[in-house]
Amino acid sequence: MERESMEFDVLIVGGGPAGLSAACRVMQLAQEAEQELTVCVVEKGSEIGAHILAGTVFEPTALNELFPDWKEKGAPLNTPVTRDDIFLFKGQESATKLPNALVPKNMHNHGNYIISLGNLCRWLAEQAEELGVEVYPGFPAAETIIEDGQVKGIVTGDMGVARDGSEKDSFMPGMELRAKYTLFTEGCRGHLGKELISEFKLDEGKDPQHYGLGIKELWDIDPEKHEPGLVVHTTGWPLNESGSTGGSFLYHLENGQVYVGLITDLSYSNPYVSPFEEFQRLKHHPEIKKHLEGGKRVAYGARAITKGGYNALPKMSFPGGLLLGCDAGTLNSSKIKGSHTAMKSGMLGAEEVFEALKAGKEGEELTSFAQRFENSWLFKELYAERNFGPAMHKFGNMVGGAIAFFEQNILRGSLPMTFHDTTPDYATLKPASQCKKIDYPKPDNVLTFDRLSSVFISNTNHEEDQPVHLKLTDPEIPIKDNLPKYDEPAQRYCPAGVYEVVEADDGSGKKFQINAQNCVHCKTCDIKDPAQNITWVTPEGGGGPNYPNM
Repeated sequence: MERESMEFDVLIVGGGPAGLSAACRVMQLAQEAEQELTVCVVEKGSEIGAHILAGTVFEPTALNELFPDWKEKGAPLNTPVTRDDIFLFKGQESATKLPNALVPKNMHNHGNYIISLGNLCRWLAEQAEELGVEVYPGFPAAETIIEDGQVKGIVTGDMGVARDGSEKDSFMPGMELRAKYTLFTEGCRGHLGKELISEFKLDEGKDPQHYGLGIKELWDIDPEKHEPGLVVHTTGWPLNESGSTGGSFLYHLENGQVYVGLITDLSYSNPYVSPFEEFQRLKHHPEIKKHLEGGKRVAYGARAITKGGYNALPKMSFPGGLLLGCDAGTLNSSKIKGSHTAMKSGMLGAEEVFEALKAGKEGEELTSFAQRFENSWLFKELYAERNFGPAMHKFGNMVGGAIAFFEQNILRGSLPMTFHDTTPDYATLKPASQCKKIDYPKPDNVLTFDRLSSVFISNTNHEEDQPVHLKLTDPEIPIKDNLPKYDEPAQRYCPAGVYEVVEADDGSGKKFQINAQNCVHCKTCDIKDPAQNITWVTPEGGGGPNYPNM
């Protein structure tokens, strides 16, 4: 197919904190050196921030470095943390508040801010454009261009392709965007990042990557209950009832609003676990309910989190580019934060690429990036917390938390040994016959809701007449294997009601139905499917959720 082509010095795939920080930093360096560079950011969402979902208690370390005058420039950091509460939920009614002295140091949030990461990314995009970066939302990167073993750029997705693969009247082929260097910053489980890791064997000798599923709501609450700057974290119930790990958060931001959410580690073993329903019942706990009662839910979203940490971090360089931010897995799970680390990785990548371009290089592997990374505070931070995730998975939240406390508060460093978790999340499920069914309560439509009404307020939309972007390697596996063995867990792990097992119209029995229109691009199916039979690829540009200040 003949495609139009554009050429850049630097191409950045993904308009999140890593990609936008990389764009800003490389242009800052170019301006300081009085060197002309062409830099482009492509983003699959309808606008910058549309697909951005995070907690977010934000640590400003990297932002202070990137824009020391961010306050004067109007960065949307409006709510400093004023109080940290951490609870152990022992059951659906009981809770114990942990004394600050017993809380691992990394969980303290003094000096941090409660923000909307989507709004921060919108602001970063404005700064990038002012510096001369070209930012193109609504352009998904569908394929990587690899020639002679070197990444040369990407191809954006075709528009106007019908569900059966034929070209509609509105058909427009995607463009080739070529660059001397391409930085991949797609966020957790980026589909091109996943291909690059496989193609260049970037994860050789590393632990398998691990993930969580974060589900979050934005609420307008009773003004009498609003305490801007309050941060609440919990562990224990409801996840401990099924032997799962993770924890919840509740943050009071500005304008009388609260974020509430639950992170479920995707290493859970009971196929009857539904992270969505676990989150809904969490809201009936008195310590959560007291904040939300009398309020109104205004937005919903879900996104997988790359949380394997240092032990699972792949090699980040390959011929022609770098893998950065959550696409690689730079989140610090002991802090429950990945934005400042993603930003720093993007800035380090920008510095490495700029040095290469200044030296007249093009497409050569940036092998010295590994040393630049190891010399940074980002490496030190991730290395110091390398035992946190494996300890939680091996020993559970209580013992794992005790190990974290010992390392962070007593040793003020890490243990001399390294824990490993070598079982990938998709391989942890037990057969349904060995597990207890979980009877989740029905939604009350006051505090708790169903999936479809939730997807509605995520403002998710896809062009209906397009190929399904959730690809089954073998269409028989869901009914032939997953249903009898695991009661097809996709029905429950998907937080958007994309997957259903229904009776076939022709009376031939059960069939696996994919409601791709509902997809919020969380990537959980690509991660947790026990057969690794589902591959998430980009739908038509601009499709997916349209998150507000999430």
